[in-house]
Amino acid sequence: MTEAKAAGGSDMPADLKGAMTGFVSELRAFRDDIQSQLKAQDERMTMIDRKTALRSRAPLSTSAVTEAPHQKAFNAYLRSGDDDGLRGLVIEEKNLTVASDGGFLAAPRVAETVQAVLRSSSSLRQMANVVTIESAVYEALVEKGEMGAGWATETAAPGTASASIERISIPLHELSAVPRASQRLLDDAAFDVEGWLAERIADRFARAEAAAFVNGDGVDKPRGILRYTTAPVATATDMQVGFVNSGALGGFAATNPADCLIDLVYALGAAYRANAAFMMNSKTAAAVRKMKDADGRFLWTDALSVGQVPQLLGYPVLISEDMPDIAPNAFAIAFGDFRAAYTIVERPDLRVLRDPFSAKPHVLFYATKRVGGGVTDFRALRLLRFA
Repeated sequence: MTEAKAAGGSDMPADLKGAMTGFVSELRAFRDDIQSQLKAQDERMTMIDRKTALRSRAPLSTSAVTEAPHQKAFNAYLRSGDDDGLRGLVIEEKNLTVASDGGFLAAPRVAETVQAVLRSSSSLRQMANVVTIESAVYEALVEKGEMGAGWATETAAPGTASASIERISIPLHELSAVPRASQRLLDDAAFDVEGWLAERIADRFARAEAAAFVNGDGVDKPRGILRYTTAPVATATDMQVGFVNSGALGGFAATNPADCLIDLVYALGAAYRANAAFMMNSKTAAAVRKMKDADGRFLWTDALSVGQVPQLLGYPVLISEDMPDIAPNAFAIAFGDFRAAYTIVERPDLRVLRDPFSAKPHVLFYATKRVGGGVTDFRALRLLRFA
């Protein structure tokens, strides 16, 4: 620094000059120290960035890191049978285990498409209670009889009666579908093999499930609502499905045919009617929707907008083609709170096994999932018998 001058051009006193010189030296030392620290910090941040680059990107690329390798490997397996990529993922990801029959978990896109179709299909799944489990059996505790209640006093305990408990077990069963395709079609890069596979699997699964939830006998398949012991509502126990007669054999009564529907509604307990619905097939619906009340108004109300369902006597109607036609002694109409009455249990995984040998020149895809179903609250379900 050049020698400082006073404001008027005169020299500074010696003691002031020394103080200024010391101050400037300390300021330079402070500046150099700050620059050194900033440089060291920049170097450390650069090293940290290099080490944590992948980690810092993880929140924005979770799907790219975990799903994309599975998606790519699964596509290769479907097209050419190359399972090296999937087996490599099995080692790294515990949830990509190989099934006992040799199948692999389907890619998320396929599994999600299948589940979406099953949820939207016209089956009991729309209204039932659906539970996802990892075990082989689902157990539910059901109260038989009514839980007592009473008023407590200062000198006596409330007189309440305890309801007995019934344990109901719903086992899982293997649901399978075997769509097929030609190897030439699989070799076409423009062919959406995953979309095609998901569509075929979903269609077969939906039809098989819908039939089992209504008429399944419980042997290697879910037990349907029509395969349980039935009895007239007046005498039905807590482990029987109560029914109401239509008033005529194989049809509705000649006079006041809709009375049996009203009886069916009020045969269900008031606690269940709030969430109740009808279920019948199209032929039965065609007969019911012609009914009118005493003032000539139809009992059936069509949906007013897309996404809504028609109503009968103010309750939703599910059209299930697996319900029987009107016939002598047939239980052609069901009414109840199906979420309380019926439970569907399933495992979340969908597995696919490629088989290029059994049906040459076609390639078979053996797809499986595990699902079960059964009535868990018999008081929440009533049937109309045409007798």
